[in-house]
Amino acid sequence: MAASDRAVLGPLVGSIDQGTSSTRFLVFNAKTAELLSHHQVEIKQKFPKEGWVEQNPKEILQSVYECVEKTCEKLNQLNIDITNIKAIGVSNQRETTVVWDKTTGEPLYNAIVWLDLRTQPTVERLLKIIPGQNKCFFKTKTGLPLSTYFSAVKLRWLLDNVEEIREAVRDGRAMFGTIDSWLIWSLTGGKNGGVHCTDVTNASRTMLFNIHSLEWDTELCHFFDVPMEILPKVRSSSEIYGLMKSGALTGVPISGCLGDQSAALVGQMCFKDGQAKNTYGTGCFLLCNTGQKPVLSEHGLLTTVAYKLGRDKPVCYALEGSVAIAGAVVRWLRDNLGIVKTSSEVEKLAAEVGTSYGCYFVPAFSGLYAPYWEPSARGIICGLTQFTNKNHIAYAALEAVCFQTREILDAMNKDCGIPLRELQVDGGMTNNKILMQLQADILCIPVVKPSMPETTALGAAMAAGAAEGVGVWSLNPGDLTAVTWERFEAQINPEESEYRYARWKKAVMKSMDWETSEPHANGDSSIFCSLPLGFYIVSSMIMLIGAKYISGVDK
Repeated sequence: MAASDRAVLGPLVGSIDQGTSSTRFLVFNAKTAELLSHHQVEIKQKFPKEGWVEQNPKEILQSVYECVEKTCEKLNQLNIDITNIKAIGVSNQRETTVVWDKTTGEPLYNAIVWLDLRTQPTVERLLKIIPGQNKCFFKTKTGLPLSTYFSAVKLRWLLDNVEEIREAVRDGRAMFGTIDSWLIWSLTGGKNGGVHCTDVTNASRTMLFNIHSLEWDTELCHFFDVPMEILPKVRSSSEIYGLMKSGALTGVPISGCLGDQSAALVGQMCFKDGQAKNTYGTGCFLLCNTGQKPVLSEHGLLTTVAYKLGRDKPVCYALEGSVAIAGAVVRWLRDNLGIVKTSSEVEKLAAEVGTSYGCYFVPAFSGLYAPYWEPSARGIICGLTQFTNKNHIAYAALEAVCFQTREILDAMNKDCGIPLRELQVDGGMTNNKILMQLQADILCIPVVKPSMPETTALGAAMAAGAAEGVGVWSLNPGDLTAVTWERFEAQINPEESEYRYARWKKAVMKSMDWETSEPHANGDSSIFCSLPLGFYIVSSMIMLIGAKYISGVDK
């Protein structure tokens, strides 16, 4: 590529997309929204106990550095000048909680991931001191029910259980943040002057933030007993937070920050009231833009901040349906059951049978999120026969993602009053054509997928490029690049769709009330924990030894 060709590219914008299963760095052309290059690194999840999900914050940070450096190397190989990268945006897995020491820059515990269930006893203890034990008591302020999902209860658990964190709080050394805060603080200097901030979309997922005043709420912090001095400063989703302090992009401003689902809403250009998107990642998240007025759901959805694209720009809100397990069920089939070696094989297995043959899979590994908010649920596979094989289970896993989307779409239609006529989709799972066709069949409306599926990263790049002081990306509707779509139409009749959906709902009911917060005896699930069964086994062993002794005497 000649130097004159490089000039044609114009300004570029980078995007850090830090998700639950991987980290990526992508670079876009700010004028055309074309993706020029990217690099991806998978992130390890740790499961130290049943229901616990952790990640290493230092591994996450290192993966960001690696992705930035590798992407810059690829751009240089393409003869693209990396000095044209004018800004960097950050999009991140939300709710995942980190506490670190500001004097050493070291995390004080692993990051507790949004899927983690260890805080259920904490939730139940807090529920007892809420009037009427109403889990929606703070919903008018936060838009959220009391749940293991959100950051406040994870932070409460850390303060209750990790002595190093309590000491750091007492000494004034502790900093709290979601992944965006940890990354921005580290990338802008860390212990040497790093910027401790978050944006309104991520703050709205902590349950410590008033979504109306757009401030940390004193009453909420008092209820959760969280010291306000450890919280990051809340900023808009599009402004210069600080400059990169190391690596190939030293000096480039970080000027965009959005929780991943808000970033996807922006990347799908859902800027009008009533526009919605569904992202298929580790979980599944349906967001509908409700404009500058927050709408409180009566059907199990969340009210959340969609974006605030500038310090002086208005805040916009969204209704959200959150499903904990979507792409994670495919990863489970691969890593836990071993029925596939790669995630892409699931589509092939499902295509070979074209049906679940009456098998239904409810992947409630972390309880059920919207619209049920039922932490006692656990995963079940039902409707099995001798005919059922791994292909049917793979198909049922894909159907489960679609049925869960149907549930939250039905709730959203009831809250909004106007049914969606089509569903815009994005995320890694949308590359699975079987899944997309199944989704259209189960919803009985068209599913439309953008030809450039990296909408989460694109949304963060748009926010960064549009920031005051950067100004290389226009968000005016007339300037936005036209999007081309792939469209999936329903191919089964509505009666069949309703029959399958009803069977799914029956399976969901069977998954509930499975687990309690009462601990097993020392975690021991031995059969000897059952007194009658243990007595039977011990007495049988004594009789057997006695019989052998008697037979020996007879000889």
